[in-house]
Amino acid sequence: MLLPLLLRQSVRCPHVLITQCVRTRPCDTARALHSQAEHFLQRRLPLRSHAQSRGAKSRSRKSKSQEEDWKTRNKTVLTYIAAAGVGMIGLSYAAVPLYRLYCQAAGLGGTAVAGHDADLVETMKPVKERVIKVAFNADRHASMQWNFRPQQTEIFVVPGETALAFYRAKNPTDKPITGISTYNVVPFDAGQYFNKIQCFCFEEQRLNPHEEVDMPVFFYIDPEFDEDPRMARVDTITLSYTFFEAKEGQKLPLPGYSYN
Repeated sequence: MLLPLLLRQSVRCPHVLITQCVRTRPCDTARALHSQAEHFLQRRLPLRSHAQSRGAKSRSRKSKSQEEDWKTRNKTVLTYIAAAGVGMIGLSYAAVPLYRLYCQAAGLGGTAVAGHDADLVETMKPVKERVIKVAFNADRHASMQWNFRPQQTEIFVVPGETALAFYRAKNPTDKPITGISTYNVVPFDAGQYFNKIQCFCFEEQRLNPHEEVDMPVFFYIDPEFDEDPRMARVDTITLSYTFFEAKEGQKLPLPGYSYN
């Protein structure tokens, strides 16, 4: 029904139809393109939004994983630091006993070795041509209130010969003070040949107010001292004691000696 009408109108007014078609096609095309663009954007935006959401979730999971990793590392570091602190505290309490044991094993500072062979001491032969000067020194820790000094500044001995020296300690205060001493021998290489038969080192000494005592040191230098090439030019040995204030009731006997 419409086709004959259009044909008749086109025959009557062909230029009007062509003009209307030319005017209406661009508008229809623009509307179609706009509609397709809107449809395309509506399809793309959800996809892009979904991708962004997935990216955000992935970053969130990665951030949480890194945070947990850092927490684990921090806990591990704190554990190591705490263990090191506990170990240092333990070593500070064990310093004196460990020092005694090490000195005994290595002969550092001339530490007397427990269980001297009495027959060896009685039968050793003095090296008369090798005279050695033994000097004595006394020190106190800053917190120690005793007066402490050697009774003699020096004596002369020969390897293989026993000798006796004395230190004097006095408590000038009005309260009892318990002290404990350490010692060393200089030069250190001579320590392994400096043997003590009796001494007051590493043992508590309690002095009442204004009490004064003499402390003996009975020692000898091993005859092998003269055979060691390192000792060829050593003619002076210094024995030095240092007193510290000890805690009440603390007892640090020299390892290996028995106390009856």
